[in-house]
Amino acid sequence: MVFINYLINKQSKNLLQLLFFILLSNFAIGQTTFSLENAIKTAKENNPNLKSEFFNTEIAQSDVVTAKLRPNPKFNNQSLFLLNSNDFFPNTSSGFDRQNRQIWWQVTKVFQLPSQRKNKIELADKNYILSNKNYKKAEHSVLYEVANKWLDVWYNQRQLFLLTEAKKNIDSLVYINQLKADKQVITKTELYRTQLLSSQYELQIKTFSQQFSNEQKNLSYLLGQKENVKIDTTANFMYLKIPEKFKDIQTHALENRDDVEVVKATLEVSKTNVKLQKALANPQPELGLIYNPQNAVPYIGLYGTIDIPFFDRNQGEIRKSKFLQKQAEQSLESVHQQITVETQTSYDLFMVHQGNIEKYSNILKQSNTILKSVKYAYMRGGTTIVDFLEAQRSWLDVQQQYSDALYQYRKAYIELIFASGFNI
Repeated sequence: MVFINYLINKQSKNLLQLLFFILLSNFAIGQTTFSLENAIKTAKENNPNLKSEFFNTEIAQSDVVTAKLRPNPKFNNQSLFLLNSNDFFPNTSSGFDRQNRQIWWQVTKVFQLPSQRKNKIELADKNYILSNKNYKKAEHSVLYEVANKWLDVWYNQRQLFLLTEAKKNIDSLVYINQLKADKQVITKTELYRTQLLSSQYELQIKTFSQQFSNEQKNLSYLLGQKENVKIDTTANFMYLKIPEKFKDIQTHALENRDDVEVVKATLEVSKTNVKLQKALANPQPELGLIYNPQNAVPYIGLYGTIDIPFFDRNQGEIRKSKFLQKQAEQSLESVHQQITVETQTSYDLFMVHQGNIEKYSNILKQSNTILKSVKYAYMRGGTTIVDFLEAQRSWLDVQQQYSDALYQYRKAYIELIFASGFNI
C-alpha cells in the first residue's frame, strides 16, 4: 500500500511539474536574466526614453557654441545710374559708364559689449548644466519606474509559483480520490470538492500567467530589450544600504535629490539671465568702412550707427527675468518642503512594512505544519475533506498574504531609496 501511494504521488508530481514547465516554457526561451541591480544598470544604457532625453544635453551644448560666436560682418552695395542721357558726362553714351554712376560699398559689423558677450556665454553654460540636471532627473524617474516594474514581475511570478504549488498539492489528492471514488471508498462529493478547487486554481494560474507575461513585456521595453527578460530572484534585492538614522536620510535628500539639483540650476540660470537682460539694455554699436566712387571720383568714409535707448531699454525682459528668479527661489523652497514630507512618509511606511515582515516567519511555519498534519490525517481517514480543503485554502491565503506583505515592503524600500535621493 505504501509503495502504491509512492507511485501515485510520484506520478502526480511528475504531471504537475510538466504542467508548470508548459506554463512557463513561453517565458524561458531567449530570455536574459536580470537582478534588480542589473536591470537598473541596463536601463541607464538602453532605455529608449533616456536615449531621446540625452539629445537635450547635446542641444544645450550646441547653444554654448552659438553663444561664443561673434556677429558676422555685413556687406552692403548700392549702385546709382543716370537715366536721362542729357545729364550724361560728355563723350559717354550710357548710364553705366563710371562718369555717370555712383557706387556705395559698405562693410560693417555689430560689436557686442563685453558684458553682453560674457553673460550670454555664462547663460548658455548654465543652461547646459541645467540640461544635465534635467537628464539626471529624467533618469531618476525612469529608474524608479524600472524598479517598480521589476517588482511587479517578481510579484506575479511568485503568485504563479504559489498557485502552481497549491494545484500540485490538490491534484495529487484528486488523483487519489479518483481511485477511492472508483472503489466507493469515498463519496463522489468528496471527489467533486477537490476537483472544483483544482479548477479554481487552474483559472487563477491562467490569469497570473497572462499578467506575468504582460509585465515581462513592459519590463523588456523599459530595459530596451527586444526579447522577453527573466528576473533573477536569487540576487540580493536590497543591495543598496540606507542610513539607519532618519535625520541622515532626510539630510541626504535635501542636499542631493535630483529635483533639488534642477531647481538650484534653474535659479543660477535665472540669476545670470537677469544680468544678461540688464546688459542688453545697452545698445550695440554697428561700425564699418565705406568706399563710395561718385562719377569716377573715389570717396572713402566711416560708418557708425547705434540705437538711442529712448523708448526701448529692455524694460520688459528685465522685469520678466526678475520674476523668473523669484519663481525659482519659491520653487526651491517648495521642493524642500515636499522632500521633507516625502522622506518622512516613505520612512514611516518602510518601518511599518518591515515590522510586518518580521512577524510572518512564525505564521508561515504554522500554516505549513497545519497543512501537512491535516493532509496526513485525511489520507488516513482521521478527518474530513472539508477540513483538508479549508487547511489548503488557509495555507494559500497565508502564502499570498506574505507575498503581498513582502511586495509592499519592497515597494516601500524602493520608494524610500528614491525619495531620499540615493543613486540606485
